[in-house]
Amino acid sequence: MAAPPPSAPGEPAPPPLQYSLLLQHLVGDKRQPRVWDPATFGGIPCPPKSEEQKMVERVMESCPFKAALACVGGFVLGGAFGIFTAGIDTNVGFDPKDPYRTPTAKEVLKDMGQRGISYAKNFAIVGAMFSCTECVVESYRGKSDWKNSVISGCITGGAIGFRAGLKAGVIGCGGFAAFSAAVDYYLR
Repeated sequence: MAAPPPSAPGEPAPPPLQYSLLLQHLVGDKRQPRVWDPATFGGIPCPPKSEEQKMVERVMESCPFKAALACVGGFVLGGAFGIFTAGIDTNVGFDPKDPYRTPTAKEVLKDMGQRGISYAKNFAIVGAMFSCTECVVESYRGKSDWKNSVISGCITGGAIGFRAGLKAGVIGCGGFAAFSAAVDYYLR
């Protein structure tokens, strides 16, 4: 870049170059410390959360809410699974005295309802147990990672299997922990 022509005697000095002003603001005395706002990382500024939003987040992240959500979700999923399995079961309304008799629609619907409710209750209990256990483990450890689901799966599976004996409890612990690890690996 060429230097500016020298000024004649009696003329005022030329103004300083613009890049020197810029450097003073970037690294010089006029530099202002930058306040780092985590909400602006990523280029999209987020407005501060209101008290209502904070309260809703606290409720949704609480252990009772997670347990209730898992219970309701388990009930719905278990009911659907029970109705589906009863609908495709060939032994519905089977009478050993008359093996060629076709079950009536009333018998099939009754069995679907009974099995749906039974599965729904079982899935709801398992979902609530797992969710509560995971929340307690996460609160105790102070971390949110895959180990919480594995530990919770082991505790839940062991508690369910322990009703049938120690060996069933150990197998339930291992099976539920492995399933929880696989689901957690797939979802994260």
